[in-house]
Amino acid sequence: MKPIPVNEILLDGNEKKYLLECIETGWISSEGPFVKQFEEQFAARVGRRYGIAVSNGSVALDTAIAALGIGAGSEVILPTFTIISCAAAIVRAGAIPVVVDSEPHTWNMNISQIEEKITPRTKAIMVVHIYGLPVDMAPILALASKYGLQIIEDAAEMHGQTYKGVPCGSFGAISTFSFYPNKHVTTGEGGMLVTDDEELAARCRSLRNLCFQPQKRFVHEELGWNFRMTNLQAALGVAQLERLAEFVARKRSIGQRYTELLKDISCLDLPIAKTDYAENIYWVYGVVLKDEVPFDAEEAMQRLATYKIGTRPFFWCTHEQPVFQKMGLFNNVYCPVAERIARRGFYIPSGIAIKSEQIEQVAITIGEIFS
Repeated sequence: MKPIPVNEILLDGNEKKYLLECIETGWISSEGPFVKQFEEQFAARVGRRYGIAVSNGSVALDTAIAALGIGAGSEVILPTFTIISCAAAIVRAGAIPVVVDSEPHTWNMNISQIEEKITPRTKAIMVVHIYGLPVDMAPILALASKYGLQIIEDAAEMHGQTYKGVPCGSFGAISTFSFYPNKHVTTGEGGMLVTDDEELAARCRSLRNLCFQPQKRFVHEELGWNFRMTNLQAALGVAQLERLAEFVARKRSIGQRYTELLKDISCLDLPIAKTDYAENIYWVYGVVLKDEVPFDAEEAMQRLATYKIGTRPFFWCTHEQPVFQKMGLFNNVYCPVAERIARRGFYIPSGIAIKSEQIEQVAITIGEIFS
């Protein structure tokens, strides 16, 4: 049996053509024309006025936090069930991450817990859409308005997704995306900030470019970063963005096929297909072991690995990260839903390039393991 990787990408559109153009013209740095083109087209796609391309999704979060002026003593509310980049950006700015638990079915942040976490020090709510379904935004927008809070929308996994018909990435003060190879649009490594605020956009551009000043380029009033995206990366992004609708449809087809094949395995919780406000785009196809299964996700992944089937664990809870606990953060924090799915959840091969026969082989193998 040939290995089935957890992710395979499609680069059979205009990627080669645009990359060749970069090489032939010599424009390979961040000064090349594909960067601006990608920023403008991506921002338009999510209904924003401005796009700021950066080197990856993690630094997009760092840039967003800095641009909003969130710093020492400030608090930011976010889900515990997300990648470490979210809280890391908050901590690096000197601010304090405050976590909420997950919903058991969507795996997104439990919005009913947000208001009780708001204090006079709270400056923002960081919304993170997880694995294919968006967070229910209406109650969060209402809370932000009620308490005068900023919303940072981490839409890293939501390319092409909508909330009540409105593009994810269009909510709040600023939104961020990732273009890692397992995303619906990839640039290899890369990220994007999008906003409707002209001053905020200018601030992000300055921060990603070492805070150079137009009047005296090498004289600096403050510190920024080199978070620039190259023209080569942006060329890939432009080509990928041309096929976003196709990729979203393909991902939904993959997710629906897996659900058809796995629905009778009673010991697995499968991703829900839709909510009242969105249809799943299955960034990844995750499964959660029910409590009756006498082993955890780690053991399940090891068993699948013996059949050469690639998997990945779910995110580990932010409040359980050793690096944060060593800093004295999250003392006596308990998030039972997130802790459970972090230990009993994993995702299976579901990249855009996966073939039908591979999906069927994965499903057959899972059936054998859990029969």
